[in-house]
Amino acid sequence: MPRLIISCLVLACAALSAAVVPVPTGVVPERIPGAKPKNVILILTDDHRSDAMSFMGHPIAETPHLDALARNGVHFKNALVTTSLCSPSRASILTGLYTFRHRVIDNNRPIPPGTLYFPQYLQRAGYATSFFGKWHMGGEDDQPQPGFDRWVSFRGQGEYLPPTPNYTLNVDGRREKQKGYITDELTDYAVEWMKQQKPAEKPFFIYLSHKAVHANFTPAARHEGKFAAKKFVRPVTAANTPENYALKPRWLRDQRNSWHGVDFPYHSDLNVDQYYQRYCETLCAVDDSVGRIVAELKKMGCYDDTLILYMGDNGFMFGEHGLIDKRVAYDASIRILSEMVSDHALPSLPHAPRTDCYLTSVNAPPSQGFDESDAADALSRTGGEGVEAAVALLLARDHQEHIVSSMRGSGVTSDSSSITR
Repeated sequence: MPRLIISCLVLACAALSAAVVPVPTGVVPERIPGAKPKNVILILTDDHRSDAMSFMGHPIAETPHLDALARNGVHFKNALVTTSLCSPSRASILTGLYTFRHRVIDNNRPIPPGTLYFPQYLQRAGYATSFFGKWHMGGEDDQPQPGFDRWVSFRGQGEYLPPTPNYTLNVDGRREKQKGYITDELTDYAVEWMKQQKPAEKPFFIYLSHKAVHANFTPAARHEGKFAAKKFVRPVTAANTPENYALKPRWLRDQRNSWHGVDFPYHSDLNVDQYYQRYCETLCAVDDSVGRIVAELKKMGCYDDTLILYMGDNGFMFGEHGLIDKRVAYDASIRILSEMVSDHALPSLPHAPRTDCYLTSVNAPPSQGFDESDAADALSRTGGEGVEAAVALLLARDHQEHIVSSMRGSGVTSDSSSITR
């Protein structure tokens, strides 16, 4: 028996050691011969619940432009994050690493110097790259980061509206005053930069990282009160009854009386129903932003040559299990919205479902921790399918483990299979 135990331990250690791959220390792009690089736009929102779109039948939200993304592309119904908190999630998106590997374990800790971000691969391969919006890694730091030719950001969570006349953004290392509503202003910066690009000569990458829809929810003036008449029905798991808490941990009932409890949210008399209405009103400007980005791509004549990826950094609870906010591993907290549009993103394979084709065509980089037998440097590939593979890894990375892979047709959702690392 002791020999058997020792043998098992040896085998287990061998398996673990074989699966551990170093974090990458260098950027070595590999261009695919004959492939035409695509433009890439990643739009990231804060705390956007997976169901808060009108095409999902949401009782309050109205999102015509997000609905169009789903209708014309792919909606990933089962995308989940492993760490439901702003900074850790965003660090995983940039690096493809679990929180314990990139070390951004809270909303104050910076990414360790020298960490590689996926835009560095695109930049090294000849892409014009840009970042607009919320960085929020390293407390109040908003200095330009590696991998971006153009940089517009703000300290910490930022502000929906400038709190003082002298409140500033960081624009390429210079302090410039925030002029107005941040969702619109970030979109202004992104669209203006797009207009300056020449995609026929040099592909571009945009990372539009919105503050919205983070609390305190502040709609644009044009959307204020838009949903005041719409009714919010609390989830059944919000009930404070013995039946609801049967077989659930004591911790959960205790949390109901905490900062994140639904009865006294944030230790206040906040009306959760009105809170949700303002959340959806704040989301309207994000939807407008998506519409403006798509319209500009079409005006520039490069819409069909651009991959658009929209996603949230985590979910948000409005009463589920007696809680509000995020942080915990309940579905409303960790499930995110994820959509992708690209007319030519998927290989033409007649017998494979659309999303199966896309995900199984992704060769994952061993430098980022994958150990599948077909792993290759997808993140370092920068043309045609390689670019789509690189961006798709944002969905199939450590950070999001269950992805839709049996979808058939554009804009059709279905159940997922598991993709893990």
